[in-house]
Amino acid sequence: MNQYERPELFYQSRIKELEHTLKLLNRKRIVFGWARFTTILLTAVIVYNSWEASTILTISIAAAGVSLFLFIVSKDIDNKETIENFETLVSVNKSELEFAAGNYHGAYDGKKEEPENHAYAVDLDIFGKASLYQYINRCNAEKARKMLAERLLTPLDKSVITHQQDAVRELSSKSLWRQQLQAIGIKEQISVSTEQKVIKWLDNAEKHFDAVFYRSLLFVYPAITLSALLLYLTDKINSGIFSGLLIVFYLISLSISKKITPTYRLLSGIVPEINVLYGELNWFEKESFQSKTLVDLQKQNKHGGSKGASEEILELKNILNRFDVRLNVFAFVLLNTFLLWDLWQIKALEKWKQHNKPIVPRWFDCIAQIETTNSLATLAFNHPGWCFPTIVDEHFTLTAEAAGHPLIAENNRVNNSFNIAGVAKIGLITGSNMAGKSTFLRSIGINIILAFAGSSVCAKAFNVSPVYLISSMRITDNLAENTSTFYAELKKLKTIIETVNNHEKVLILLDEILRGTNSLDRHTGSAALIRQLIRQNAVALIATHDVELAKLEKDFPGNINNYHFDVQVSGEELYFDYKLKQGICSSLNASLLMKKIGIDL
Repeated sequence: MNQYERPELFYQSRIKELEHTLKLLNRKRIVFGWARFTTILLTAVIVYNSWEASTILTISIAAAGVSLFLFIVSKDIDNKETIENFETLVSVNKSELEFAAGNYHGAYDGKKEEPENHAYAVDLDIFGKASLYQYINRCNAEKARKMLAERLLTPLDKSVITHQQDAVRELSSKSLWRQQLQAIGIKEQISVSTEQKVIKWLDNAEKHFDAVFYRSLLFVYPAITLSALLLYLTDKINSGIFSGLLIVFYLISLSISKKITPTYRLLSGIVPEINVLYGELNWFEKESFQSKTLVDLQKQNKHGGSKGASEEILELKNILNRFDVRLNVFAFVLLNTFLLWDLWQIKALEKWKQHNKPIVPRWFDCIAQIETTNSLATLAFNHPGWCFPTIVDEHFTLTAEAAGHPLIAENNRVNNSFNIAGVAKIGLITGSNMAGKSTFLRSIGINIILAFAGSSVCAKAFNVSPVYLISSMRITDNLAENTSTFYAELKKLKTIIETVNNHEKVLILLDEILRGTNSLDRHTGSAALIRQLIRQNAVALIATHDVELAKLEKDFPGNINNYHFDVQVSGEELYFDYKLKQGICSSLNASLLMKKIGIDL
């Protein structure tokens, strides 16, 4: 579907198509309004003029008029729902244009999904304003948002990554399908609370109405109450007796409804979310897929080869809608007094529960997986120049061709190629202030995270072996714990050292080691750490201003490779090209920057 080199053109074209259709639908809405008015008016006029001619004719005309009116109303409701859907789709496309322009900072940023003391989440801006999560998230369901966060925090297994890539590729080619899924989900967030309510109800055994007595009562009771009503209407019993019977019937129905009320309270209010669950699963079930992940999800939604999830959910939704009759006091009293309405619904719910209990949790998981995959597919569609990485077995391998930071706009982004192979390898990156060292580390880190989530990555080609990422780049003090910046970094480095000593397969990203202490201790400690990482066969990328560390390459020629980012100085102006180069940096800019702010050197 991505027939445009620039996805923005697709979104602009789509908006024009939708807005044109909306104009036609709104005109139709006006027509329906006039049709309703005309039907009422004509029916009234004809009934008035035929009143004395024939009673049967008059009743027939009135019935025909009412039927036509209700038919027009139903069509008008359908048209209104279509308008609302198309308006949502317009909003989805406009939102994508805003994201493309970098205006996405008002979207949900997933900050509450960020765990404490994670190996890399804070350093690599995974959550929060202007974060990776905020940029790629298109999930609406609460569970889907949590699943997307988990994908960015914990790498998938290699086999799962491959299948996930296939699913992302397939959905990225189904732009209209993806947008409709989004439009359905926007109507109402499927909350974890609703899922928990449903699971709690499924796990709670019905204690009050299991007896055979109640199954018989469903049929015997209405026969008695309706017979009493018939006897009253045919003057077989007087109003006094009938009134007494009504009180008895009402008290019986009230005692039964009180036992049902806890279940109703548990499930009440979830119908809007159940509607969205139905809509998304129905939309998913109707589509044809080829990728294993999506095909398997469709199969899992069926219970023993019977009806699909959407059909079962529609049945549940209808039961809950019937339950909501109790919100109308008159209808509640009337239907329960004569028919035990609540008892009929609770028995219908129990029957539904027995049939669907094993499979219901899968439906919520399915929505989470679909929306998560949809988010990654939208990312792939929006960046047709990105690639799907290859996950290789050899530890350690990283080959990145023209890789860049995904959150930097394409017209401002400078891509770099880089590779590292084997263990006991250190990539030491020196360079000037603001030259791009930290951004390069984050570019590598974020692309690895995307790769292990089954996503496309911001690179022309990208190969990486399964590895756990761990970093120490953005260290802050903690007043609540009375922790200095230096001590906070030592705690992070301790975790890294323990991981390395356990010989786990990790890639370490370090930016300015031991920055919180004096220059002599910093150099001594940094050099010692590098030697220790080499002894333990670790792999690390280290950015530093300490060019003296680069001299360690002479002691470890097969283990340390020096790279740098430099700066060009013209007069008192600095020019950065942000290109990674081999060797040690020889051009520094701190003195010039200090001079520019007024320090007399």
